[in-house]
Amino acid sequence: MAPPTQRSKVVIIVNDKIMNKPLIGFIGQGFIGKNYADDFEMRGHSVVRYSLEEPHINNKEKIADCDIVFIAVNANTTQNGFDDSNIRSGLSIVGKGKVVVIKSTLPPGMTKKFQEDFPGITILFSPEFLSEVTAAHDAANPFSNIVGLPVEDEIHRLAATQVHEVLPAAPFALTCDSDEAEIVKYAHNVAGFFQVVAFNLMYDVAKNLGHDWENIKKALTADPFINKSYINPVHKTGRGAGGHCFIKDLAAFADVYEKLVNDKEGVAVLRALESKNIKLLRDSNKDIDLLSGVYGEGNI
Repeated sequence: MAPPTQRSKVVIIVNDKIMNKPLIGFIGQGFIGKNYADDFEMRGHSVVRYSLEEPHINNKEKIADCDIVFIAVNANTTQNGFDDSNIRSGLSIVGKGKVVVIKSTLPPGMTKKFQEDFPGITILFSPEFLSEVTAAHDAANPFSNIVGLPVEDEIHRLAATQVHEVLPAAPFALTCDSDEAEIVKYAHNVAGFFQVVAFNLMYDVAKNLGHDWENIKKALTADPFINKSYINPVHKTGRGAGGHCFIKDLAAFADVYEKLVNDKEGVAVLRALESKNIKLLRDSNKDIDLLSGVYGEGNI
């Protein structure tokens, strides 16, 4: 499945009515939802923002009028597993027959479950790749637009085409199964997590030999095969893969892998990475609140 090869005037079809100027809704105004909404407004779209905080808390009922609704709310991984309650709350206020695009990270298969539970709306999954520090730039300049379909039918294909049309242009675009799109997002974050931990291990070797990491960093920066984003072992307030995405997504992926694959060696690799990263974060007092939210205070 592939999106249109050229961009044209946006035409949205909702309940058999043609709409040339779709109203775009955003549920959640954290750094992801806010920056996406800002970009849509800058590109001339009419936007409704809803969140539980001021000044958007009173826009809840207006979301039902939006033709396409993007959901970017916390999808938490807790010590009890994946918590989808915030996303379900968002889905429940979308108008009948409207299109929903979930930007929150989901375990493979979750979009299909949502579509089964909310048959009155058309649900899609589109992974986001925003970094918190550069979120505004990332939202306006995506390197890829991926839209996942939980059902292979004409309604969802048309909705995917409509979503591709309103997203900012990207050098790569793909329409695929929603499971595949969900895996792409986990692959992105898990790969980053692996690299953060790997460079922390290299840093420990250099430090124990009495060498300066800066020389090694210069060489790594010149290497075209290495992602420059993760070569600083001491990052922000400490060491390790921190932030709102890495900690919860590695924990969730490890659970998914153990449930679906349950390969002993693979599980051991993921759990060892998880354990090492917890130690890095804990020893440098970095993102302890996020660690506690995922694993519980007594487990870190």
